[in-house]
Amino acid sequence: MKNFQGKVAVITGGASGLGREFANVAARLGMKLVLADVQRDALDRARDELAAQGVAVQALVCDVRKGEQVQALADAAMEAFGAVHLVFNNAGVGSGGLIWENTEADWEWVLGVNVWGVIHGVRIFTKLMLEAAARDPEFEGHIVNTASMAGLVNAPAMGVYNVSKHAVVSLSETLYQDLQLVQAPIGASVLCPYFVPTGISQSHRNRPADVRMTQGPTASQLVSQAMTDKAVTSGKVSAAEVAEVTFKAIADGQFYIYSHPSALAGVRERMEDVLAQRNPSDPYQGNPQVRDLLRAKMQAGAGSR
Repeated sequence: MKNFQGKVAVITGGASGLGREFANVAARLGMKLVLADVQRDALDRARDELAAQGVAVQALVCDVRKGEQVQALADAAMEAFGAVHLVFNNAGVGSGGLIWENTEADWEWVLGVNVWGVIHGVRIFTKLMLEAAARDPEFEGHIVNTASMAGLVNAPAMGVYNVSKHAVVSLSETLYQDLQLVQAPIGASVLCPYFVPTGISQSHRNRPADVRMTQGPTASQLVSQAMTDKAVTSGKVSAAEVAEVTFKAIADGQFYIYSHPSALAGVRERMEDVLAQRNPSDPYQGNPQVRDLLRAKMQAGAGSR
């Protein structure tokens, strides 16, 4: 997708973090916007700020776990602008801790947003875009699914999140191959950010009542939350920078998008483990003090409960 001027972008998780920065870049490029989020106050604020700049923007509260709500988002985009050219399946949440300590509600929430949200976005918007391409030989579109470096490696105490993001990578690679198979004028990319200062480490602030925590956080979940908060807030690559890199990748037709290419060393090691049929490498072998600190804090927390 080379031309953004006058085209329509749909962004889930569009009220904050990466989604808000995608909106800023899209607006600068002259796009019309449809923003979706579950946090109404932040969504309204984003809509008002963009509208004040003269941007044509629609905003809808949307829980991407629910297919009918994603369908309503697509219907609203078509009613407002008559087409969709660029889709960011970007809404995401996080949950950590030892994998056997995650509750059914934890799994339902994280997989609901991170996986089913992307599934709904792909199955609904791809069809709309293919229909538009059938009507218009000049149509060009693109779909960006936000995964994570956690979709390419498997850090401990992040199991639910890891599973969800690996699924997004697989879904996205398959989407790319299927679009190539039918020679569609629609590109696909998977965005794999590392630690970028966004609100994802505090995503529990918007956790719905139907998947609320059914028991108090365990020691491992508390330690995982603290470490994730620190890593995310201390990230040196901003969400705005990731958004710029993402739009360049879209224009270049690039599939894999990374915020921190240096983190690919861990991906290489994992792939070498797979090919050599050896047990997974210790992710902390270069920084054993981090592993030891993590263990100590978990043991101390478990002892105080």
